[in-house]
Amino acid sequence: MMVAVTAPRSRYALKPDPHSSHSVILRWLGDGRGRRLLDVGAADGLLSRTLTERGWRVTGVEKEPAAAAACAPYCERMIVADLDRGLPDVGGPFDTIVYADVLEHLADPEAGLAYVQRDLAPGGDVILSVPNVAHLWMRLSLLAGRFQYGPRGILDATHLRFFTQRSLRALVAGAKLSVVRATATPVPLYQVVPARWHGRPLAALHAASAVSARALPRLLGYQLIVHARRA
Repeated sequence: MMVAVTAPRSRYALKPDPHSSHSVILRWLGDGRGRRLLDVGAADGLLSRTLTERGWRVTGVEKEPAAAAACAPYCERMIVADLDRGLPDVGGPFDTIVYADVLEHLADPEAGLAYVQRDLAPGGDVILSVPNVAHLWMRLSLLAGRFQYGPRGILDATHLRFFTQRSLRALVAGAKLSVVRATATPVPLYQVVPARWHGRPLAALHAASAVSARALPRLLGYQLIVHARRA
């Protein structure tokens, strides 16, 4: 008897709403037109699939073998590696390097950014996104004496490092990059509000929350996103 084997379900999902970090990153990247892109922490292809469809030539780096196997069909090359144990050869240079929600999972984010110096083409772009530990909800939680890890969110149990807007910019500067543009995303209401409540009122509230996050990123930004280039 043959037994069907399926890949494990990912803990994360592509967030398609226009104010999510995924949507912002894909919007900033645009069409690839044959350019090369390194997707660091590619997971099971959350971004790689769409990027390949848009004409990018994607190389992925992923720690988990099962996720890497799921992502591999959407990449020119998939590399299974734990970046905390060293950076494997990825065959640069690349026109763009993306660190989407990955630096917070590394024990040494500065070392993980070494790809920027080693494999980024002259004039190339770097896009990073991280959760904002200084978000208002975190500040209120600390005032109440709470610092509780969970399965996802800012205090995802797999997060090893935490960032504020200031520390993220310091990390970018330390990698000899200059910020081209930056933004912040709102709390992902579509992930925390039950589906039966999705509709126009929630969409309006989410849009207003996005405006507030962009206006006050240090306080109301749930995730911080930076587009940078060589300084």
